[in-house]
Amino acid sequence: MKIGIVGGGGRMGQMLIRQVARTEGATLAGVTDRDGAAAVGQDAGLLAGLGPLGVAVTTDTNALFAASDAVIDFTSPAATPLHANLAAQHQTALILGTTGLDEAAEEALAVAALSVPILKAPNMSLGVVLLTELVERVARSLEADWDIEIVEMHHRHKVDAPSGTALALGEAAARGRGIDLADHAVRSRDGYTGPRPVGDIGFATLRGGDVIGDHTVVFAGQGERIELTHKAQSRDIYAVGAVRAAQWCAGRAPGRYSMVDVLGLGQ
Repeated sequence: MKIGIVGGGGRMGQMLIRQVARTEGATLAGVTDRDGAAAVGQDAGLLAGLGPLGVAVTTDTNALFAASDAVIDFTSPAATPLHANLAAQHQTALILGTTGLDEAAEEALAVAALSVPILKAPNMSLGVVLLTELVERVARSLEADWDIEIVEMHHRHKVDAPSGTALALGEAAARGRGIDLADHAVRSRDGYTGPRPVGDIGFATLRGGDVIGDHTVVFAGQGERIELTHKAQSRDIYAVGAVRAAQWCAGRAPGRYSMVDVLGLGQ
């Protein structure tokens, strides 16, 4: 399968290059980066710390989509509409790990999904996918008087809060309870807040150091507590999941997919 990577000069992009290179049945169709980026013109393999792969990093995103069966995108929300449009135009599957998408980006993905497979996941880690499923099952099994709190910590450079993964875990808990997260999420607390309302789903955000990503969902009952935790120790887990998702999309019908589909958990 021919896999393309946008944003190849970044840390995640280089991990994706390495993962595609080491994955049986996958070939690197191309790599792009933004105008003026230091990676442009370099051999993608050398950029990623491998031997030469004969694939130069370019700025031609249109050509990248045209040459690829699937493109993996961990760049920025601002680029999502363009990439969604190019995916539809060239009949290329789009694997999207970008978080913090606005309404315009979501609309562009919805339109593209009418023509090609679009797989979007706030976290490509296979462990996080399983955690999300467990959270939904536990929330469905417990009464509403069990309080749900979601705690996440990331490195000091992360720009969005709560993390996309934390919000996805909140959505899973809300699905389990049969409620709308938007009506029950508490994303900050300060000052005299009063007693905790029954049924709320709370979020706590920590930032510091070089933490890759820690997520804990706490179910707090009377006299007992359940904690489900995932800790990312290497960013390679995201690249592994993304390339697996790209290969899974081969031959799929147009539509919206997630990592739940890749692991067959939704069946």
